[in-house]
Amino acid sequence: MKRQPRLQFTDAELSPKLKRHVRRAERAADKAERAREKIPKDRKKLKRRMIEQQFAKVRKGKKHLYFEDVDRPKPPSKLSHAVQSAPLNAASVQAHRKIWEAEQDNTGLESAHRLEEAAEGGVRLAAYSYRAQKLRPYREAARAERQLEKANVNALYQKHLHDNPQLASNPLSRWQQKRAIQKQYAASVKSGQTAAATMENTARAAKKAAEKSKDTANFIIRHKKGIGIILGLLACVSLLLNCMASCSVLLEGGLSALGGSTYPCRDEDMLGAEAAYAGMEAALQNELDNYASLHPGYDEYNFDLDEISHDPYVLVSILTAYHRGEWTLAEVQGTLEMLFDQQYILTEEVVVEVRYRTETRTDSEGNDYDVEVPYNYYICNVTLENFDLSHLPVYIMGEDQVSMYATYMATLGNRPDLFPSSQYPNASQREDYLDYDVPPEALEDETFAAMLAEAEKYLGYPYVWGGSSPATSFDCSGFVSWVINHSGWDVGRLGAKALCNLCTPVSPANARPGDLVFFINTYDAPDPNAPTHCGIYVGNNMMIHCGNPISYANLNSSYWQNHFYCYGRLP
Repeated sequence: MKRQPRLQFTDAELSPKLKRHVRRAERAADKAERAREKIPKDRKKLKRRMIEQQFAKVRKGKKHLYFEDVDRPKPPSKLSHAVQSAPLNAASVQAHRKIWEAEQDNTGLESAHRLEEAAEGGVRLAAYSYRAQKLRPYREAARAERQLEKANVNALYQKHLHDNPQLASNPLSRWQQKRAIQKQYAASVKSGQTAAATMENTARAAKKAAEKSKDTANFIIRHKKGIGIILGLLACVSLLLNCMASCSVLLEGGLSALGGSTYPCRDEDMLGAEAAYAGMEAALQNELDNYASLHPGYDEYNFDLDEISHDPYVLVSILTAYHRGEWTLAEVQGTLEMLFDQQYILTEEVVVEVRYRTETRTDSEGNDYDVEVPYNYYICNVTLENFDLSHLPVYIMGEDQVSMYATYMATLGNRPDLFPSSQYPNASQREDYLDYDVPPEALEDETFAAMLAEAEKYLGYPYVWGGSSPATSFDCSGFVSWVINHSGWDVGRLGAKALCNLCTPVSPANARPGDLVFFINTYDAPDPNAPTHCGIYVGNNMMIHCGNPISYANLNSSYWQNHFYCYGRLP
């Protein structure tokens, strides 16, 4: 890491206008020094020769040991890690390929393999997060050094203009002078020159550049007619070529974007797939409606049933992404059955209770008496779980397929007329997301301003269960994790509960823009007391969150008030 020098200016050199630029350089230097101090240090043992004098007589020099704090070397780059682990990765790929071939006929082995891959992914993620945390001081120091370099160059340039106002003749000349200062400054820093030598050399380079630009200007003045004709011809040719290239690129890009977000299948195939899936749901509903007659032999039937429903746009988007483009109804029959089995889980549990009934009997003398007789009472408990079709993509597709699914859902395949709400009440309808103008005073906090700038990039993106990047779109915790990881934190991909545990709870009265807000029981979770949804608070009882789609939301609504859990402040 190249350390930038701290420039020294005397009071006599500083004019009121120049002081502003020098103060910026000073602040940047202070910030760079603080960043350097955060780099881990190692104590290094060194030797130096000490000269002792006594009675004006020089004795022989002796070597003394002393210790000095030096910057700890930066951990190796990701590239070196990748090169070192390439043979292991290749072996792992081969092993997984053999397991994949074997698991085609073995469901149990497939499940175990998926768990193994998930565990390996978790280990890699943990290693990456640990290394990123180790590199953070070095990244911050490098960023501070770049800012200091920029501030120093600007201060030197402004001082040069102040000392030599006659050289600020035209924009081209000033640009050449600043470029010369930048190049000479970089060369001086690379060679390790002092701040004074750096200032002297950059000033000399700027004056030399000004003289060259003056010679160039004189040449142009002497031949202005010929140069003007040449420039005019070049401009006409360039304009013509750029117009032709821009038109072709725009046309190609527009057609590509439109084609990549439009359902490629025929209407009859898509409507047929929806009808087939709805037919399977109708058969399931009929079985539940007549369960006692279809499954006789029990004394009692208890039902715990989720609603049977699905979004036809989700179905068609999954089929199109899963089959990577165009398909026919005959080709997706097996996929429809697989999706149905994944979405609806019907279970039957039979409980046997020993109960007693009173029976009247007659003894040998002809007297009647009552006895309690045990018998088995059979209770059939029927449960139907609707896993939600929109949650399946992350379990059955690769990242590129999930990305295709998110694109189709964002545009509804450019076919909002395919499933009208009057005929398909569960169909997604394209609605503009709720926008909101955050008060300017809230943006004075640089950290919150960075969070909001990142979050607003994705307004209108569809909700995708398990999504955690712009490529696949987001779910609620994936969206919040992405935003804070790109706004100064490095926490990895966390769920709503883990994000809540990361934060310090704050009261609603003390909540401020940039805090996170959490909710419970927005869906059936294993732990009913754990947060299930989260967003980013922006002030005035408003939040930005990943609903469907990513949007602003008013926390005063009855829904969010009923599910509110807490506010949390990031560390």
